[in-house]
Amino acid sequence: MTETTRPVECNAATVYLAFELGSTTWTLAFGHGSRRPPRLRTIPAGDLAGLQREIAAAGACFGVPAETPVRSCYEAGRDGFWLHRWLERHGVANVVVDSSSIEVNRRHRRAKTDRLDAMKLVILLQRWAGGERGVWQVVHVPTPEAEAARQLPREITTVQADRTRVRNRILALLAAQGVRVRVTARLPAQLATLQTGDGRPLPTAVQARLTHECAHLATIEARLTALRAQRATQVHEATDRVADVARRLCQVRGVAEASAALFSAELFGTRTFANGRQLGALVGLVPVPYRSDQRVADQGISKAGQPELRRVSLQVAWGWLRWQPTSELTRWFQQRFGGAGGRSRRIGIVAVARKLLIALWRFVTQGVVPAGAQLKPAA
Repeated sequence: MTETTRPVECNAATVYLAFELGSTTWTLAFGHGSRRPPRLRTIPAGDLAGLQREIAAAGACFGVPAETPVRSCYEAGRDGFWLHRWLERHGVANVVVDSSSIEVNRRHRRAKTDRLDAMKLVILLQRWAGGERGVWQVVHVPTPEAEAARQLPREITTVQADRTRVRNRILALLAAQGVRVRVTARLPAQLATLQTGDGRPLPTAVQARLTHECAHLATIEARLTALRAQRATQVHEATDRVADVARRLCQVRGVAEASAALFSAELFGTRTFANGRQLGALVGLVPVPYRSDQRVADQGISKAGQPELRRVSLQVAWGWLRWQPTSELTRWFQQRFGGAGGRSRRIGIVAVARKLLIALWRFVTQGVVPAGAQLKPAA
């Protein structure tokens, strides 16, 4: 009998609680070591006093002492980690679960309600507590300081996406009139002189909307400039661990301030890793094999974690080939993929990005300079 099919003997002296967190209501499912069905309750979202009452009522319903330990879980999502910290502070052993790792029925159509989901979660929680670690993946909960350190690089990423969206909207409005011009700071002054593709002046309504969109773009540009200046100040002047790690990363040729700040805030300055495999899996740059009987398929990389981390990692990897031509990693890439076509080189650069992240992690934690790499001259 395998581990996943072995009967679970969870601790009967424990009350189990699963949350299904909604925007207006929370569905609570309480379980116990007995065979009785879960106890379901619904409370208003964020009603912590009501939650405490329901936990006490569940203990009384199950006939256990008031000091009986409580274990709980909920899926990672919009509510973040504040509830986890509140539960831990009030003596509840909580875990935050990666929703994409929860086992589900594979049928095309299956019933899904908050009550069913909460019941399934509390059953899985009891199985997990009984030793079945494969039923889901637990999310690493960052400290409040680590969460705060990630806000600036994430805000910069969001503002950059906003800028791209507004610029594309301006270009689309101009293209719809047959106008092909560059989007610069001088565009609002040029609107009155622009002509459509069929030789007419731009309609007044179109000019008004383009003026508003240009003003919006200027506001975003100013905000992005201020954020980048704030990031530079933090990297060069702050005294916390995140800034210290970013400064060390900037010592390596080919690693600039933006990528160093992102890697430090999201990875090296706020997390610990047991090995390089954990780091590669977190960023989503590890391959996902598919081998079943006679079928072997290439599924690519897992793409777990944040897309921005993968995007910047690939950018740094391409820059590494340029700025570190004598490094062992660059020589490996040239030997394996130097004479290959474009697709093979794109596959190879993913491997370079993964290997480079591991090398930078060892440089930060152990002081090991990547083989053959050059450091920047001391300022």
